[in-house]
Amino acid sequence: MPANFKAELVGCFGQPVAENPTGAMQEAAFRALDLNWRYLTIEVPAGRLRDAMAGMRAFGMQGVNLTIPHKVSVLEYLDEIAPDAAIIGAVNTVRRDGDRLIGENTDGKGFLRGVRTDAAVDPRNKRVVLLGAGGAARAIVTELALAGASEVVVVNRSVSRGEQMVAGLASKTKAPIRFEPWHGAYTVPCDTDILVNATSIGLYPDLESKPPVDLRGAHRNMLVCDVVFNPPETRLIQAARERGLPVLDGLAMLVYQGAIGFELWTGRKAPEPAMKQALRDALGLA
Repeated sequence: MPANFKAELVGCFGQPVAENPTGAMQEAAFRALDLNWRYLTIEVPAGRLRDAMAGMRAFGMQGVNLTIPHKVSVLEYLDEIAPDAAIIGAVNTVRRDGDRLIGENTDGKGFLRGVRTDAAVDPRNKRVVLLGAGGAARAIVTELALAGASEVVVVNRSVSRGEQMVAGLASKTKAPIRFEPWHGAYTVPCDTDILVNATSIGLYPDLESKPPVDLRGAHRNMLVCDVVFNPPETRLIQAARERGLPVLDGLAMLVYQGAIGFELWTGRKAPEPAMKQALRDALGLA
């Protein structure tokens, strides 16, 4: 059988991307399964996304990740958008199907896989409180709603932004999603089953900050999740551990959204342990 020197290409389009560790994780997955694939981390300014997407088509790339500032603007360059990504209104992963480019959003799916796999919690019929109303929050709320959460309460400091997000997602999903304004320290209701920090509070280099959240009323099985992955041991995660609460750090969401992207591109089951280790190595974690 003749040698095949043609590598399949995937990558990331965004600006900035120099500190994005996704490439290390995906390349480790390709090596683990002996796949001749390459992940290219490419700086694409906002005004050049059209050119970049045309290049993706011309190069026959199998897919790309989209990060800031392209998750919404990429929609106009796609042939199809997955139903959940359409609800979210943003795409972080594009996959090729023949000559068609299909937009997906793996952020919320990655979060849910982490909850189910690492924390062994099924979000169906669970009451969730989520802090924040940004892009990660939209994706997570959408997937929680589609997964059958009994209620999702979005808590955010900007009332207009929070109310707008909740109204849109509640209308599209027909799920019980409501908004509460965040004033001062937020006291977590005692009937909360899952608490999610979907803000950037605690993200490096802001290592000392923690969301002003009062956990004293939490029941002992309430799962505390943080989407911040650097560092994974945020102040919120530390506070939850001190109270003996189960936790899920931001590395889980990052790994599993990457694993789902890998599976969409390659059609192979992602080697998640190799991806987790590569990510920890890239971030300098023990």
